[in-house]
Amino acid sequence: MKTKAVRLYGEKDLRLEEFELPPIKESEILAKIISDSICMSSYKAASQGAKHKRIPKNVAEAPIIIGHEFCGEIVEVGAKWAHQFKAGQKFSIQPALVDETGPVGVLSAPGYSYPYIGGDAQHIIIPEEVMRNNCLLPFEGEAFYHGSLAEPMSCIVGGYHANYHTTPGSYVHSMGIKKGGSTAILAGVGPMGLGAIDYAIHCDRKPALLVVTDIDTARLDRAASIFTVEEAKKNGVKLIYVNTAEEGKGVDYLKSLTPKGAGFDDVFVYAPVRPVVEQADKILGFDGCLNFFAGPTDSEFSANFNFYNVHYAATHIVGTSGGNTDDMLESLKMMEAGLLNPSTMITHVGGLDAVIEATLNLPKIPGGKKLIYTGISMPLTALAELSDKNCPFCKALGKIVEKHNGLWSPEAETYLLANAPAI
Repeated sequence: MKTKAVRLYGEKDLRLEEFELPPIKESEILAKIISDSICMSSYKAASQGAKHKRIPKNVAEAPIIIGHEFCGEIVEVGAKWAHQFKAGQKFSIQPALVDETGPVGVLSAPGYSYPYIGGDAQHIIIPEEVMRNNCLLPFEGEAFYHGSLAEPMSCIVGGYHANYHTTPGSYVHSMGIKKGGSTAILAGVGPMGLGAIDYAIHCDRKPALLVVTDIDTARLDRAASIFTVEEAKKNGVKLIYVNTAEEGKGVDYLKSLTPKGAGFDDVFVYAPVRPVVEQADKILGFDGCLNFFAGPTDSEFSANFNFYNVHYAATHIVGTSGGNTDDMLESLKMMEAGLLNPSTMITHVGGLDAVIEATLNLPKIPGGKKLIYTGISMPLTALAELSDKNCPFCKALGKIVEKHNGLWSPEAETYLLANAPAI
């Protein structure tokens, strides 16, 4: 059957093309993609082409489909997997396969390495190694975009699980944030930071105190309107938003918010900025864990860290850059149960014909996640600007967004899929 997809041929060489998919083998699955969210990793892959470690060296002759944060429906199941999957089933995919049989060995991943599977396509062929590694994940949530955002959400979940604490005299690490402890999320009101707030409030290992900082009052106010102090309190979490750019709201003030001013058990850094990292170090309490979550682009990025406290106060640091399959399953289950709302991450929406420009210019486009619906034609549009467009469809969609506090929603997705022009 024919499919439309955005394929990578080399450095900054992306093409929207229609081509024929081969018949599936008995070990493969044919699927329809509904939504894909664009990740900065796709920008990096498109910028580097064959120099990227996950991209095959022969990509110019055998192009790959980009996009790895996708959700859709199964269309046809090969005989080998008929006992486990069925047509019509919703799914998401964990792209980190860790399988040596892929096109570039253990680094192979959908959206980087394969000619027939990637998120920015209408139909795909899911190869055997995805199922063999339990990376094809059934999803029963009400909206496809929830499944697309399960992958970035799993990175947040993974960060919370990667933190650890110690007991004096023991070499055994207790994994996860300190339950009932004090947690801070610095530079924490961007799209991923909002997801981190959501998870901290609604997970089963909550802190008693959650302090979220930024230097932009408008962004802090927006975050506070989405995740309110009252909502956090209902879930047993004392939530405090702090603008650290204001006079007197620095290290001493942040530490004063913790019990007895002792400092934080867990601190997450959500921006690769040296002063933020150094502030995080200074507000750690005894056995405090600093999670450097934000990925820098500068390979020489560094910051000062107090090694006196490492020795005498057992402070330590971890870094996470993704989640595993268990983290993604947790994300999907929490979304299905209504405990996580990834809508807060989305700031733009568009069709398959918006992918190339959006991907190649991603660092220059402000806001959070760019959500793509692969069956429609639509320029990439900020949610906040939908109502201003000279287009009845956009205005109607904008009203739905306004109704949901400016957020994308299952209602908005349903309307878009029913009314947007097909590509």
